[in-house]
Amino acid sequence: FQNNIHTFFVSSAPTMSSCVFLILFFIQSDAQIRYSIPEEMRKGSLIGNVAQDLGLDLKRLRSGRARIVTGENVQYAELKTDKGTLVVNERIDREQLCGDVTPCSFTFEILLESPMELHPVTIEVLDVNDNAPTFQSKQLDFEISESATLGTRFGLEAALDADVGENGLQNYNLSPNDNFGLKQHVNPDGSKYSVMVLQNNALDREKEPRLNLKLVAVDGGSPQRSGTVNINIVVLDVNDNAPVFNQSIYKATVTENSPKGTLILTVNATDNDSGAYGQVTYSFSKSKAPIGGYFEINHISGTISVAKDLDFEKDKKFEFRLEAKDQGGLTDKCDVEIEIIDVNDNAPVINVMSFSSPVSEDSPVGTTIGIINVKDLDSGENGQVRCAVEGSAPVEVKSNVRNYYALVTNAPLDRESVSEFNITVIASDSGKPPLSVTKTFNLKISDVNDNPPVFTRALYSATITENNSPGFSVLSVVAKDPDENQNARVSYILEECDIGGSPVSGYISVNSENGVISAARSFDYEQTKQCLCVIKAQDGGSPPLSSNVTVKILVQDQNDNGPQVLYPVQTGGSLVAEMVPRSADVGYLVTKVVAVDVDSGQNAWLSYKLQKAADRALFEVGLQNGEIRTIRQVTDKDAVKQRLAVIVEDNGQPSRSATVIVNVMVADSFPEVMSEFTDFTHEKEYNDNLTFYLVLALAVVSFLFITCVVVIISVKIYRWRQSRVLYHSNLPVIPYYPPRYSDTLGTATLPHVYNYDTCRTTDSRKSDIKYMQPMSQSLVSVDDVGTESAQNGQQRSKASTLLKYVLPYFALGAVGKCRTDSFPNKVHYSHPAGLRISFNLFSNFYGQNFEPPPHALNSVLGADFLMLFSVSSRSPF
Repeated sequence: FQNNIHTFFVSSAPTMSSCVFLILFFIQSDAQIRYSIPEEMRKGSLIGNVAQDLGLDLKRLRSGRARIVTGENVQYAELKTDKGTLVVNERIDREQLCGDVTPCSFTFEILLESPMELHPVTIEVLDVNDNAPTFQSKQLDFEISESATLGTRFGLEAALDADVGENGLQNYNLSPNDNFGLKQHVNPDGSKYSVMVLQNNALDREKEPRLNLKLVAVDGGSPQRSGTVNINIVVLDVNDNAPVFNQSIYKATVTENSPKGTLILTVNATDNDSGAYGQVTYSFSKSKAPIGGYFEINHISGTISVAKDLDFEKDKKFEFRLEAKDQGGLTDKCDVEIEIIDVNDNAPVINVMSFSSPVSEDSPVGTTIGIINVKDLDSGENGQVRCAVEGSAPVEVKSNVRNYYALVTNAPLDRESVSEFNITVIASDSGKPPLSVTKTFNLKISDVNDNPPVFTRALYSATITENNSPGFSVLSVVAKDPDENQNARVSYILEECDIGGSPVSGYISVNSENGVISAARSFDYEQTKQCLCVIKAQDGGSPPLSSNVTVKILVQDQNDNGPQVLYPVQTGGSLVAEMVPRSADVGYLVTKVVAVDVDSGQNAWLSYKLQKAADRALFEVGLQNGEIRTIRQVTDKDAVKQRLAVIVEDNGQPSRSATVIVNVMVADSFPEVMSEFTDFTHEKEYNDNLTFYLVLALAVVSFLFITCVVVIISVKIYRWRQSRVLYHSNLPVIPYYPPRYSDTLGTATLPHVYNYDTCRTTDSRKSDIKYMQPMSQSLVSVDDVGTESAQNGQQRSKASTLLKYVLPYFALGAVGKCRTDSFPNKVHYSHPAGLRISFNLFSNFYGQNFEPPPHALNSVLGADFLMLFSVSSRSPF
C-alpha cells in the first residue's frame, strides 16, 4: 500500500445544528488504515469503504469471513461485508471515550481467514462543541479585609469544559464593578484559570460590607457556550499578614496499591500575625481541585493522604492546588503534583481474535490456526508481555504486530497419531514478581485419506474339505484403515486371475463389506488341490487407497474314490490265470495285485487281504504290497484250478474297497493247463456285500422259516413219487452239462504300460478256435455262456495233444500276441476268441535256467493259430 489521503464530507448532527467535518484516513504501508470522524454521529453513518481502501474485493471479504475484533466491551464500528463499508454501530461520545486526552481515537482489527490476514484500523474521534463550561461550585465565597492593598490577588475556581481545542474553555469574564479586575493564567497541562485582583479602589467595610459579582467562562465553539458562577465577597476588618507556603510547588509519589489513609506529604504555610489572624487552615483550592476524590487533606496540619484506591492504569498523575487561609481571610496558594507509581497488579489478558478448528492433517508447517491479542494494563516492565505455548503441542507463537500473536504449526500434523491437541498459551509480564495468565485451546485434526488399508496378516491360508456345498464360508480377511469416516470404510475386491485355466471367480467369492471368502463351487481335490488368489482392500477416500494380500486355500481330500485295480487286468469275456508249478516251495511268488487310489494321504493307503480262496492254506496276500505267495509246499493233491478273491481297502473313514479275482493254475506244463482250461467255470459276478445279504436275509427269514419245512417235505414227497414213476418207465435219460463262466471283474491297467494287440483273420469273428488244416476236425468251442458241446470231446483231446508237442516251438504270427509282466519268463497269451492264459514259459518244461535259441520260435502252426510270446529281458527275444 502507498500512503494516500482521502477526503470525505460527512454531515453530523449531534445536539447542535448541522456541521460539516473533514474526514481523513491514511493507508499505511503495513496495511493499517486510519479514519477521522466527528463524535455524536448517528448509528449507521458511513465511516469509510475498507474494501476499497485495503484493495480487497467483496468476494474476499465474504470468503474470508471478515469481521471486527476488539478487546473492548463496546464495539463502536460495524463492518458491512456485503458492501465492504464501515458504519457507526454505537453513539460515540468523545468526552466519555477519551476525556481531555487529545487526540482521541480507538483502534480495532479487521480479521480475514483462509489465508489469515489482520488489518489494524484506527478511528480518530473529532470533538464537537456539545459541552458548555461549568463550575463545580454554585457560588464562590470570599472574606476580604478592608485593609487589603491594591494588587492583592484572589484565586477563583476554574471552570471545566469537556470539549477540547477550540471547543474547550477560552476566556473568563467578571461582571463590571469598582474594586476588582480579572487576570487569566494557563496551567502546565494547558487548562486555564483566572485570578481576581483588587486594583481600582480599596475596600471600605463601612460603605459596602458585601459585594456580589459574576464570573463567566466562555468556550471557542460555534455557536459559543458559556458557564457562570456567583462570587460573594464579605469585607472584614484589618488583617495585616497573609499566610505564605514554604514552597510554591510540592511534588510527591505514591504507589497505586497504597491503602486508604497512606500519608503522601505535608504542606506548610506560615502567617506572621498573631492570635486568630495567625492561625492557618488548609484546603483544596477550588480553582484547581483534584478530580475523583482520591486524596484528602488535614485542614490543621496540612497532611495529604490517600482517600480511596488509586489505579495507575486510569490516572498516572494528579495535579491540583492547595489554599492556606488565616482567620482574617487572607490566603496563599501552592501547586501539588502527585505521581502514581505503577505496581504489577494486572496480569496479562488474552483475547481471542480468531481460532480455526478443526485443521486438516495435511496442513503445511507454518499454517496459522489462530490470532490472539495480549494486553497488560501495567506500564514499563510490568506491562511487557511474553507469550509462549506450553506442552508438546506442535504449535508455536509468533508476533507480527504489537500485542498480537499468531498461533502457527511448527511440525507436521498426523490425525492417526494424535487426533486433537489441548494448546495452552501462557502470557507473562516482566514484573517482579511476574504475573501470568493461561488460556487453553482445543485443536481438532480433521482426517485426510493418507493411509491405505492394512491387512492383519501378510498371508492368509485356510483349508476346505472337498465336496463342499457352494456358499460355504472358508475364511475372513480383515484390513484396518487408521483413517476415519469415509476414508476408513474398507471394501474387499477379488483380483482377477486364473486357476487351472478358469477364472478364480468361478471358485471363490468375497463379501465386499466384511471380507468373508466363500466357495462359489464344490471343490474336487483330484482336480484342484489349492486355490491361490489376491484380495484387494480399498478405502472410500478420494482418491481411494488400497493394498493387496495373498490368500491360499488348500483343498483337503475326502475318501471319495475307491481303490482301482491295475493288475491283474479284468476284462469282460476273458479269463486270466497265473501258473504255479507243483514244485513251488514256501514263499513262491505267484503274482502281485497292483492297485492305486487317486485320493491322498491316508485315504490312499491301501491294504490287501485274501477274502476268499479255494484253499486258504495254500496262498496268502501281503498286507502292504499285494504279493500273492504260497504258504506251504504245493503237492499233487492240490487242485489244478485255484480261484482267489483279493479285496483291496483304503485307509479312509469310512474305507472304500475293490475286489479282484485271481485264477491260479497249479501245473507243471502248458498242455496240462490247456486241458484243464475249458473246465474253468465262468461264474457270475460275485457281490460280496455281506451287509446287504444279511439285512435281506433278516428281512425274510421269518417268512421262510415258517414255509421252508412244508416246502422241503413236499419236494421230498414229490421226488419220491417221481422216482417211483421213472423206475417203471422206458424214457431215455438226457445228460446235463452245467454252464461255465469267465471272471471279468476289474477294468484297470497295469502301473507300467504293456501294449498288446489282437489280430484277427477274416473268419475269427466266430466263437471258434481253429487249428491246423490236418486237424481241422479238432475244434474247441467256448460259447458266450461258457457251455461246451458234448460233441467236441474228441476235438478237445486233439487240441491238447497239439499244444503239448508244438508249444516249445511257438511261431511269430498275426492272430495272437503275448506279453510279459514283471516276473521272468511269465507269458500272457491273448487269442482273438477271448482266451487268455498266463504261464511260466520254458521253466515249466526245461527248468528255471533254460534259455531257448532265437530260431526255436519260428515254426508256423497254422493260418488261424499263431502266437507271439515275449519273454523277459534275459531271453534273446
